[in-house]
Amino acid sequence: MGANRKRVLRVAGLLLVLVVAGITLKDDLPDPGRTFDNLTSAHPWWLVLAAVAELTSLRHFALQQRRLLAGFGVAMSVPRAFAVTFTRSAISFSLPAGSAVSAGFAFRQFRTAGASRRTAGAVAVLSSVLSGVALVLMYGAVVLIPRGGATGNTDTLVLVCGLLVVATLVFGADFLLSRRPVAAGVLGDDEPDEKGARAAVRRTLADLRRLPRSSWVLSLVHATVNWGLDFAALAATAAAFDIDVSLVRLATVYLTVQLVRQVPISPGGIGVVEVALLAGLVSAGAAQVPAAAAMLAYRLLSCWMIIPLGLLAYAVLRRGDRDEPVAEAPVVREVSHT
Repeated sequence: MGANRKRVLRVAGLLLVLVVAGITLKDDLPDPGRTFDNLTSAHPWWLVLAAVAELTSLRHFALQQRRLLAGFGVAMSVPRAFAVTFTRSAISFSLPAGSAVSAGFAFRQFRTAGASRRTAGAVAVLSSVLSGVALVLMYGAVVLIPRGGATGNTDTLVLVCGLLVVATLVFGADFLLSRRPVAAGVLGDDEPDEKGARAAVRRTLADLRRLPRSSWVLSLVHATVNWGLDFAALAATAAAFDIDVSLVRLATVYLTVQLVRQVPISPGGIGVVEVALLAGLVSAGAAQVPAAAAMLAYRLLSCWMIIPLGLLAYAVLRRGDRDEPVAEAPVVREVSHT
């Protein structure tokens, strides 16, 4: 009964959001025909740049989890970490309670890589915590930057290319660190597993202290680059449709949408995120038709296209797992990228 009640509340919440959004946007909803025409007239190189930014963002999410595993002495190759990330994202975007199912899938994959139960759980929790810290840092940066007017596509190009350069440098730093042996903070399953919120906080802090400083710092950097490049994909998509608004205002829209996305009303925020993003772009000064086209293109790159790619990655992982037994003891070393 409890599960059914939660499901009813989620559906009711989604309907309420859509009704409120429909009333708010009733005079701003674009014509579908004009939106399609705008989609076909997009600047293709901006869309290519947005796709590159989104794929690089996902790569750094994969590297963040891989770096945490390595800090606890568990090796995972970059291709496998990338496949796990695509599959996790597809699960989160397409299934009810997708975030929980995605976390469970990641836990099993970490175990397959050789992590103990305690290590797999610690990596899942720390990955979420560090991603949240990185998002808070982005909020702080946007609050501190003075508001400005429209800046044009030149600033957007500098932002996207600059973040891609930073991402390359961070990837290089991760590669170099992977070649150096470090003292890993191995976690065993025989340690007490207390219940309760306070115990969970103490356990998370203790796990973080066990990590080598280079591991959790670089993991936080990966998380920050992940969020930054996802925003860069939105900025490039907006530029593809000649939406000329301040990058700070666009960042405010992006961060607001990320807040909305945390409410588990629908899988991956589908429906809610689209409405919130369209409303945010229009409120930031974009015309209705280009805003709708940019919203559709961005969601295609950051959500809808990832679902079939994630299914393909899952098939590859399943095929590999049939030939690879689950390792019960962590490997206390780091390996280079493969």
